[in-house]
Amino acid sequence: MKIMLFGGYQHNIDKKGRVFIPSKLREELGTGFMICRGIYGKRCLCVYSAEEWDKLVAKIGTLPSAKSSAVKRFLYDGAFNIDFDTQGRILIPPVLREYAQLEGEAHIIGMDTNLEIWNTELWNAENAEYTPESIASIVEELNF
Repeated sequence: MKIMLFGGYQHNIDKKGRVFIPSKLREELGTGFMICRGIYGKRCLCVYSAEEWDKLVAKIGTLPSAKSSAVKRFLYDGAFNIDFDTQGRILIPPVLREYAQLEGEAHIIGMDTNLEIWNTELWNAENAEYTPESIASIVEELNF
């Protein structure tokens, strides 16, 4: 079954590094999922269901070996199998909180098949460049 993760949410990160994930997103992710550094050049974290993680790992396995080794090192060094606590929170490992500069508040975004977790200030800066006109231009470039 294909998961569909959508929406943007603001939630506080507590002193232990836990952040609440909304129930709709929890339902879609299921249990036993992965959290890792984002691999698309942004300082955010990505959360994948077990099924989507397996697809990502398989896709990386098709890359030429020298390039796939670099991606694997970056990805797997900061990848953790996690689950929700009884209050619907996840514990973000310290190394990932440091990488994504997460403290205080996080912006959680459903990105169809995965979640992104951003430092709210970094998210606002990243998102500021996108206007309805720039998105229309991107859509046109993609022949969508």
